[in-house]
Amino acid sequence: MPPCPLRRGSGFVQSTIEFAGFGGLYLPIPAISNRLKSEKQTLAQSLRALFTDDDRRSALGIALAAASAAMVRPAPAQTTGYKDMTPWPGVVVREYEGETPSLIPGFKTVSMRDVIMQPGAKTMGPPMMNAMICHITEGELRLEQDGKTFTGKKNFVWTCNKETKEQAYNGGNVVAIMRITDLKA
Repeated sequence: MPPCPLRRGSGFVQSTIEFAGFGGLYLPIPAISNRLKSEKQTLAQSLRALFTDDDRRSALGIALAAASAAMVRPAPAQTTGYKDMTPWPGVVVREYEGETPSLIPGFKTVSMRDVIMQPGAKTMGPPMMNAMICHITEGELRLEQDGKTFTGKKNFVWTCNKETKEQAYNGGNVVAIMRITDLKA
């Protein structure tokens, strides 16, 4: 429907609203519309008129791609330059390549590893081979360290000294990741 010419003296100009570059969209807003009742469209009719079959297929494809991208979430653990070991059932230790010289007195180098624990998994509590800083990056762990029990939730940070005995349990229903920065003498 072409826009109506200016009605002299009435102060009304009928116009179309461009919607994302698709033709004119006539909004059915009775309070401000000066169109005849027989010319008014419902919102569904207006939107249907905007899209051809090709436009609908393209829009559906874009919507599905956007929904798929929203569902895929990359793992918080690093994806290259590492070696995985499975020391206990449901526990993967991911050691990252390379050590960096340390600026902390008493430590020559630092390195990083992730302990990735499936729900229900636990470690066996070996003594620590060196001092370290631990950080929960995902999930939640129950920790027993030298006879004390505490819970580490996401972004909780704590330290361990050489020979500290610690056992970790993932009692939750999501994967937990403990990032460890090893401080090596």
